Amino acid sequence: MKVLGVDLGSRAVKLVVIEDGVQIRKEKISTIEFYKEYCNYNEKLMVDLEKLGIDKIDLAVSTGYGRNNTNLNDFTAINEIKAHAYGAIYQTNLKNFILLDVGGQDVKIIRIEKGMITDIELNEKCAASCGRYLENMANVLEVELDEMSSHYLNPIELNATCAVFSESELIGKIAEGVNIKELCAGVNYSLYKRLKPMLGNFQGRQLVLAGGVAYNLALKNYLKEHYNEVIMLEEPEYNGAIGCCYYGLTKLNKTNTA
Repeated sequence: MKVLGVDLGSRAVKLVVIEDGVQIRKEKISTIEFYKEYCNYNEKLMVDLEKLGIDKIDLAVSTGYGRNNTNLNDFTAINEIKAHAYGAIYQTNLKNFILLDVGGQDVKIIRIEKGMITDIELNEKCAASCGRYLENMANVLEVELDEMSSHYLNPIELNATCAVFSESELIGKIAEGVNIKELCAGVNYSLYKRLKPMLGNFQGRQLVLAGGVAYNLALKNYLKEHYNEVIMLEEPEYNGAIGCCYYGLTKLNKTNTA
């Protein structure tokens, strides 16, 4: 069986193809490029799978911001919570954990118990608790995002609660001559401080990190204070697309055994 999963994100579109239980393709395309180069408009956006080099699939599943605006021919659309939960279960083989997904523009916290979603918390309003905030701050500091994410010791206190005001505050700290490593740690810690209240109701032994911010080593170190184990998915950015594939495989198996 061959399944295609597509996660239509606000910043990037992730595609994963799984055939007979083996991942045979993964690809990330900027959302703008995806719509311009691989889509046609006919009342709805129609994705050209031939241009993507994808054919002979048994089932295709989509999720993300654009799942309801994009006609993927015979694709099945599922919500992001379900897609990311399925993806994390598939990648970890765990049945009981907390999933923290910090994307470019939103945050999702999902409690999984016995393989089922039992509670969720979402933040889709404030950029200061998302990956876009880290990107902006790295640009202000003129450092690579990976370099910034490695610093967590002696974080400088950053008090601004708004992503826009945080830039001005950070520039002020630079002008004061604050050490760049402490500034990087301060940015990472400020993200952690915004996530901490959201995680208050999601205590557990294992925390699984998904989304692009899962690569942030500083955030992982801060979160270790509250969980026995913090696990970064092997492919955190592709988790939604992988979850779509797993959902599709589950659906096909049920159909074939009915």
